[in-house]
Amino acid sequence: MGYVSCVGACYICRRLFEFNARLVPSIRVQGKRQPVCATCVEQWNAARGRAGLAPVVPIAGAYEAASESEVFGE
Repeated sequence: MGYVSCVGACYICRRLFEFNARLVPSIRVQGKRQPVCATCVEQWNAARGRAGLAPVVPIAGAYEAASESEVFGE
């Protein structure tokens, strides 16, 4: 069994980071999901807290490689 990970730029800060494409926190831009890195999620949550909103909680494994079976269903 192998593992699969994505490397891409955070939509907010443009830094490259590794993530699980199915689980990573994202925002929709013109109908497409755009990944958001953990640092930007932390900053986003600080702003949400000041506004009295619940934090965005990344799903466990969002910033880790996924097993092939998780990605390809094998």
